[in-house]
Amino acid sequence: MIVRIVKMTFEPSKVPEFLANFEKNKNNIRNFKGCHKLRLLKGLNDENVYFTYSWWDNEEALNQYRISNLFKGVWSKTKTLFIEKPEAWSLVNAVEL
Repeated sequence: MIVRIVKMTFEPSKVPEFLANFEKNKNNIRNFKGCHKLRLLKGLNDENVYFTYSWWDNEEALNQYRISNLFKGVWSKTKTLFIEKPEAWSLVNAVEL
C-alpha cells in the first residue's frame, strides 16, 4: 500500500472553482481501480492550501490513474488554478502504531 500526498496552493479567488471540480470528480477518483481511500485536507491557517491524500494498492495502480483520462481531465483543470507549483510525495509505511 502506498500513500500519495499532493500539496496544492491556489489563487484564493480560485478555491471555489477547485472545490467544485473536486466535488464533481471525487467519487470517480475514489472508485478508480486500486484506490482505497481519498481525503482532502485544508491548511489550518492557510485557506488556499489543500492536500490530497490517497491510498493505493501499489505504484502501478497509482500510475494507471495518472495516465487515465480521468486524471488528465481533473488535473488539466486543477493546474490552471495554482499560484505555486504543486508538490507531491509517494510514501510507504515505515512504522505504524
